[in-house]
Amino acid sequence: MTVQEMLEELEKFDTPSVTNVVATYPGNPHCLSLYNPWTQNWYTDQTIRCMYPELGPRVGHAVTCVYGLPDPNFKGLSFMDVVDALDASPKPTILVLQQKFLPEIAGKVGLSGGNMTSAMIAVGCISNGPSRDIDEIRPMKFQYLLSGITPGHGAQAVHAVNVPVSVGSMDVAPGEIIHMDENGAVKFPVDKLEAVLNHLRALREEEEERIGKLLKAKSAAEVRSIFAGRSYSADQKK
Repeated sequence: MTVQEMLEELEKFDTPSVTNVVATYPGNPHCLSLYNPWTQNWYTDQTIRCMYPELGPRVGHAVTCVYGLPDPNFKGLSFMDVVDALDASPKPTILVLQQKFLPEIAGKVGLSGGNMTSAMIAVGCISNGPSRDIDEIRPMKFQYLLSGITPGHGAQAVHAVNVPVSVGSMDVAPGEIIHMDENGAVKFPVDKLEAVLNHLRALREEEEERIGKLLKAKSAAEVRSIFAGRSYSADQKK
């Protein structure tokens, strides 16, 4: 399969399933253990909300940028540099936008509205701050994971493009694979794409079989046997 084909198939899985094979269950044969699940920042926390859960999963290569207040000593970058980075990246892309604003205004920066979003060469964006024009963006089929929504903003500027960023407790480097849906987002290295997909297929088969058995279970003893991976007989007590 090509990278594009693997990314398309990856969209058939939800984000919790991806976290399961990336790092959630160290020691499980279907888990790649790419990160220590607690000490590394590889998925988003509860501060990030999905704006369009009906769109389903989105998968893409990460392009990163940092926004903050205008700095009179630095005017070297603009939004067009972000667009250029999105254009140069393998497709599809997901913009990971870290907002670095003063605490007293951070919750009021409706950073990316309809005009800015329509110019993005991407399938989605993740940001640790709010956005606006949610109703205008909805028909674009562009997924947003944000801290919330607010209707306005003041002056802002691009501070960096394609640098390591941290958004909602997830540390992202440019080029990493992002999988996101209404549960949040997870990242992993692009060279692990095929392995992640293979483990997801195996995990899905195993879970479908287990859930089918659990739905038919009539007793706690039978449930216990299913989770233990044993066959069940009526005379089992434990």
